[in-house]
This record gives sequence, structure tokens and C-alpha cells, in this order.
Amino acid sequence: MNWLSRLFSPQREGGLRPAREVFSAPHASTLFPPPTTAPTSQASAYARSSWVYVAVSRIAESAALVPLKVFTLHGEQRLEAERHPLERLLERPNPLMSRFDLMEQTLGWLELAGNAYWFLSGDSSGRPTELWPLRPDRVSVVPADDGTVRGYLYTLEGAPVPLDAVEVIHFKRWNPLNDYYGLSALTAAQLTLETDQAMSAWNGNTFGLDHGVPAGIVTLPETTTEADFERIKREWRASYGGTQRRTAFLRGREITWQSIAQNHTDLDFLQGRLANRDEILNVFGIPIGLVSENATEANAKVAERTFIERTLYPKLVRIAAKITADLLPFFPGEAVAEFEDIRPTDVQARHSEIQAALPVMSINEIRAHFFSLPPVIWGDLPVGAPAMAATDQPPVAAINENPADEPAITAVDPATKALEELRQWEAFTLRRWNQAARPFRVEHLPPEVALEISARLLTAETPAAAKHIFQTARADLLPVQH
Repeated sequence: MNWLSRLFSPQREGGLRPAREVFSAPHASTLFPPPTTAPTSQASAYARSSWVYVAVSRIAESAALVPLKVFTLHGEQRLEAERHPLERLLERPNPLMSRFDLMEQTLGWLELAGNAYWFLSGDSSGRPTELWPLRPDRVSVVPADDGTVRGYLYTLEGAPVPLDAVEVIHFKRWNPLNDYYGLSALTAAQLTLETDQAMSAWNGNTFGLDHGVPAGIVTLPETTTEADFERIKREWRASYGGTQRRTAFLRGREITWQSIAQNHTDLDFLQGRLANRDEILNVFGIPIGLVSENATEANAKVAERTFIERTLYPKLVRIAAKITADLLPFFPGEAVAEFEDIRPTDVQARHSEIQAALPVMSINEIRAHFFSLPPVIWGDLPVGAPAMAATDQPPVAAINENPADEPAITAVDPATKALEELRQWEAFTLRRWNQAARPFRVEHLPPEVALEISARLLTAETPAAAKHIFQTARADLLPVQH
């Protein structure tokens, strides 16, 4: 048994260790230092770069606002769990943190270091009772001989704390150069970040230490005595030299000044900093429209949608998948964790998708696929596609499924026709609530209204709920009548 085997305990029959038992125990001397100091410098960049701070804060705080849900699996069905133990644990992951704190820190470290770690603390029951985020700059992965992870070393007060692999959840970004550590976004933006910091420091020195006076050459007359020459140099540098300014003195025919420095305009300083900003924000997936002072309202909305769909939501999916794989198995039953789908919905596209599914999917299938709702006892038959005409004339292929006892619409006014048809549809639906689903052919209602009613009826579980849907639709149509 080598030193590494002695550090890690054998596979336990029980559960997890209390945090105080792990971090208060004596440890061996430093044997496995962290593989790199990059996380420390990346954390420092967060504190010193305004663009990095904006990007990481926007991602971490936005992600921390999104609720996580747990769904239990029953065959092919997914049912949302009410107050799952994992949800309760995340509400208070440890005595010092809230759910928001944990998620903000996790997403923040993922963006800065490419890695984030949770230590699972528990007891002999086998379930974690506390979740503690670990600083990536203090964590080292200990590989096993077969290429898997044997454990981790957490450096605390100069001593490595051995942690079993089962006690740590390692969130990481993909890294093509390393099998065990994720790749930070800052690695790709390192040169740009250093350039921007140098520009910022130069700007601060120019206006702070050097009073905005450019470097140059002072030429004095050849007849200037040595004593006057030295005196003028001292007085000039005392008044205009600053701490970093470079001024040369030469003898010539007359007193002249020649600048040898490039100013902000010559260097296109502002455009250079904006270019650095855009590149850094793009690396983190922050659309420029979210921070640009020139963005219009329309551009800002597009930027926000792009940020949610292409940046924030994929990061949440990564976190949820890791929680499902490594944390949910501690709890009984088969379940998956998912963050709430915050992606903006294209209402018209969603309506078109539901309409296309109506002829081929049952009510229960549509409820599960589009609305994440449980099945109902009357939802096994296909709905059938409601034929909705764009004009007052129905399509030729439409088959009138309305029963003969429904009164004909004789009103001439289109708004009145629509309200009367809505009344007929309501009566048709309520009268056949427990019967096989049959489509109602729409002729006078606006197509978008009819499609909205059809979609909402799929979620109705009682006649009262269906009646409320028609009442709402009727209230929406009444202003048209007047």
C-alpha cells in the first residue's frame, strides 16, 4: 500500500462524512499541490477587469435566479416532484449559504476557472445533508490507474485534505488539452485581457501620475550656461515630469518643444478599448447589445433573447445534467433535475407546432409533450385537427362534425357570428366532456383565437376549467363587437 492508498479510505458501506470530521482532522504534509495557479490569477482578473466582472456577474446572477425542478420517472412518464429532498437541500445547502449563493458561486467559478466543485457532507444515512463549494485553486484531481478519478486533494492551510471521489461533484467545461480539468473562458481571452489592462493602466498613469503631459524633447539655446541648463532641467521636471514621463534636453539655436509620444487620438485609444470589451464579452457569450450605450430597444431585446437561448440556458443544462448524474442517485427513486426552461417562446411557432400535432397525437401525448402535464383518463384518443379557415368560407376538405341539433348561425355581423360560434363550441365541448374527443369546425372565429382555445382545452381537466377558457375568450372578443 503506497502513500496515496493510505490517504484515501476504502469504499464505505455507509454514507458521507460530516464536514467537521473531514476538515478538522490532521492531514499529511503537502504532497499533491494544485496543478496550476491559473484559477488564482483568473479570480484576480475578475476583481481588476471591469469587462470580466460584468460578464461573469451577469451570467452567475442570472443563472442563480432560475429555479431547479426535480422530475420523477415512471416508465416513459415524467412527473414533477413536490418538495423533493434535493430541492429542500438546495434551499439551504449549508449553514452559511443560500441557494442563490451556491449557484452564483458555482457558475462564477465555472466561467473564471473552467471548474467548480461541491463537497458533499452527510452522515451514515447515505444522503448528503450539506453542500459546500470548494475553491478550484485549492483542488487537485487524483487520477486512478484506469484513467478515472480516484479522489481529490483540497489544500487547506497548507495541508492537503484527501476527499473520496464520491464526496465531490466536479462541474467542468470541455477542455481539449486535459482530461481532468476544464478550460476557462479567460484562457482564450488572456492576451486581450492583458492588453486591455495595460491600456487601462497607461490611461491611469497619463491622467493620474503624469498630469496628462506627453513625453518630448526640450531644445535650449546653445549659449545657455551649464548652470542654467541644469536649473531649467530641474524646474521643468519638477513641474511637468511626473513619475514616468520621459523628457530629453538638448542645446540648439532656440527654445523649442517636440513631442515624441503618441496621444489618445493617435492611438485610437477609445476604439481600442471598445474592441477589447467586445472580444472579452463575446468569449463569455455576452451580446454587445446588453451593454452598448448605442443599442436600441429592439437590439437590446434581441440581445437578451440571444443571451438566454445561447449562453445562459446551455450552462444551466450542463449543471442540471451533472446534478442528475452525481447527486440525485443519493436519493431514492429514479429522477432527473432540470432548470426551468427560460428560453423565450415564439408563440406563433408554438401554436403552429401544436396544430400540426393535433391530428396524430392523443390528448395525453400533447399534454405531456407541450405542457408537461400528467395524463387524464379521457385523454387516450386523438384530438383531430380543427379546420380553421382564414376567411368566412370553410376549406373544401373540412368535414362538419357539429351535430345536427346545434342551431345555425344566422347573424350577419362578423363579431356577432364569432360570439355565437364561441357559444356553440362551448356547448359542444361541455355536452361531450366524457365522450370520445371530436373536433369542432371553426368558420367565424379568428384563426388565432380558435387555435388558442384548442391549445388551452388540452390542459383543461374539468368542465369548469373548460368553461373558464370560453369565458376568457368571450371577454377578449367583446371589444371587437363594440
